[in-house]
Parts: sequence; C-alpha cells; structure tokens
Amino acid sequence: MSTERPMVFVVDDDQRVREALSNLLSSAGYLVATFASAAAFLAFEKPDHPGCLVLDLNLPGVSGLELQEQLAAAPAPPIVFITGHGDVPSTVRAMKKGAVEFLQKPFTETDLLRAIDAAIALDQTARLKRSELGILRERYALLTPRERDVLPLVVSGLLNKQTAAELGTSEITVRVHRGQIMRKMAARSLPDLVRMADKLGLL
Repeated sequence: MSTERPMVFVVDDDQRVREALSNLLSSAGYLVATFASAAAFLAFEKPDHPGCLVLDLNLPGVSGLELQEQLAAAPAPPIVFITGHGDVPSTVRAMKKGAVEFLQKPFTETDLLRAIDAAIALDQTARLKRSELGILRERYALLTPRERDVLPLVVSGLLNKQTAAELGTSEITVRVHRGQIMRKMAARSLPDLVRMADKLGLL
C-alpha cells in the first residue's frame, strides 16, 4: 500500500460547498483539490497519489454521471457522489457504474469521511493490482516466442511429455523451456505460475 497522503478531488459548482469540504478534508489530513466543473477537473494535471473523487451529480455542462462515464475508460479515482437533488434512477445508475457511495445533501461529516475512506482503500487496492500486473507483463516480455508457446500448456496441467507432443518437440526441450519460464517469471512453484498466467489472461 502507498504511504503517500491520499488526495481528494472535489467537483461541485457551489463555492460554499467546495470551501466547506476543502476545510473538512484538509483538517482530516487529506490533500484536497477543488473544481467548479467537470471540465476544470479533467484539465487538471493530477498527481500520482491514491485518492478519490467527491462529485456533485448536477453540474453545469458535463454532469456528474457524464463525467463518471468519461472516466470509466481509464484508471481513475473511485467516486463518491453528493447531491441535493438525488433521484432513484440516478442513484442506481451511478452505483451500477461503480460509485462507492451516493450521499444526499445535507449529509453528516461522519458519513462523508467514511465513504471517502472506503473509496481510498479501493483505490489503493486497485493501484497495487495494476502495479503487480505491470511487473508480470515486464517478466512475460522476457520470454522467447517458444517459451510463450510452452507457458499456456504447462499451466493448463499438461505434463512435459504431453506438451512436447503438442508442440512437436522433445520432452527435454520442454523441460528446459519450463525451467527458463519459471526463472524469468520468478515463479516459486507451478501453482504460483498458474496464478500469474491467470492474471495475465493466458488461461
């Protein structure tokens, strides 16, 4: 998990709300950046910190739900929606698309901070998974084309003799490839290699 201070982005067109949330979140130990519109948030160069987005549902121009859809295409901070005009369809739509919480104004500081803590925990977990996957992809890139042919067969449970027959090569050659795969992937055991292959989408 990252030891960096989490960052909370607040997007709300009401200046009083932005100021109140900025004061609250700063006092709670978060780094805070506030924006009056979705466009301003999108244009901001975001630091690489774990965090979350506190997002007003009703914004001028691009709405909160529309911003949520735009952010879905790439890694983005988890969203806590806030609104003074919530309705059931909007709530359902936001939650189905991955929002962590949907808070109706006026909400309590406790409820907001609890939702933000949950969102940041999700972001930290997602960042860790992305980091692990990046490392696995770097290791996989070290494999030769033949080793990449052998890997899916090995993790599918085939014996060396069966893998050799499948690839039209010798059992000894497969054993050598298998050893190289284990070394390059830094796999401690076959089950470990299977988990790696699963994360890489090779199963």
